[in-house]
Amino acid sequence: MLYYLFTYLDKAVDFPGAGVFNYISFRAAMALITSLIISLLFGKRIIEFIRRKQIGETIRELGLEGQSQKKGTPTMGGLIIIGAIIIPTLLFAKIHNVYIILMLITTVWLGAIGFLDDYIKVFKKDKEGLKGKFKVIGQVGIGLIIGCVLYFHPDVVVKERISGSKTDIISISQGTEKIVTPPKYADVPTKTLKTTIPFSKNNELDYGKFISWLCDDCLKYGWIIFIPVVILIVVAISNGANITDGIDGLAAGTSAIIGVVLGILAYVSGNTVFADYLNIMYIPNSGELVVFIAAFIGGCIGFLWYNSFPAQVFMGDTGSLAIGGIIAVYAIAIRKELLLPILCGVFVVENLSVVLQVYYFKYQRKKHGLEFAQANRLFRMAPLHHHYQKVGFHESKIVMRFFIIGIALAVLTFVTLKLR
Repeated sequence: MLYYLFTYLDKAVDFPGAGVFNYISFRAAMALITSLIISLLFGKRIIEFIRRKQIGETIRELGLEGQSQKKGTPTMGGLIIIGAIIIPTLLFAKIHNVYIILMLITTVWLGAIGFLDDYIKVFKKDKEGLKGKFKVIGQVGIGLIIGCVLYFHPDVVVKERISGSKTDIISISQGTEKIVTPPKYADVPTKTLKTTIPFSKNNELDYGKFISWLCDDCLKYGWIIFIPVVILIVVAISNGANITDGIDGLAAGTSAIIGVVLGILAYVSGNTVFADYLNIMYIPNSGELVVFIAAFIGGCIGFLWYNSFPAQVFMGDTGSLAIGGIIAVYAIAIRKELLLPILCGVFVVENLSVVLQVYYFKYQRKKHGLEFAQANRLFRMAPLHHHYQKVGFHESKIVMRFFIIGIALAVLTFVTLKLR
């Protein structure tokens, strides 16, 4: 909204300083600051409101140290994150941008599913919350919408780089001036299902190639592969974030680290010079996503102020499902979804630990009986962070070490862009 207001003032009355709103970097910085202010200042009021309404977390007895002290801690704190994302985005982003619209829909959609789950747990006193199948239906639904829009919407395009073109930098020996010849891209953007694939010299993968062998014209039906992949990624990352939200500060801090990387990737993907230098696709209008992710980072960091050990509030499914879905859809929008297994390694491992625990237990029970299976579990407890709690590590140490791993994975994600 402010973008449109100041753009009008700049053009209509030449208002001093209004032109700064044309810069994505400025608007992203303002979105980050605004998000932090909202989450820090209004977060405390929201927590007090939740406490007055007696919206406290119901803790299952898992035999973990310090677990009993968390009983009654306010939950549904994900509302703080969602508010800190939506308000700055509406203020500083170009609302008509298709990518911004998709991110806002994703935030509200998955936040609503998580809110319904928390509502059933807290007010209906049902520890199971929303049935798993309904959660999955909701996740599949938003994945289907995202996949269809990204394939069929006319504004979702890329500009192909002209073969053999590159950025030339010519130094003038008599001075410090440099002449930069920008990379050459096709004048007309094209619809394509190409995405970035890591550890490959020719680092672009077209989903249509998976079925191109069926017929000469089958390349254009790549959406048959693309849309199910989108749904799978949204469900997996959303659930991964939900499972990771098990100890104080872990999900929020890890998501903030991931958000920083995604923001940089969106910025370089929307800039012709950086995209050419890194040999990645140039995606017109994707740079606007930097404003959204800045608000996301600010919301996660601001929430971490209250969620770090000992937590004053839990995000609940309201926050965890939303932030996982945001990360998944954002990566898909900038065509970096195949980097998610690396970048979101913490989410992936947490998810896998649960799956492996379940299937290993079933295998042992079938082969050796129930008593043996209970005594010889793969992990002492799943997800993985609870295993380390059972081993004897304090949750603050577990969170900090997971943060370090998350930062290392973030650096590795950047390295993949040049390591081919």
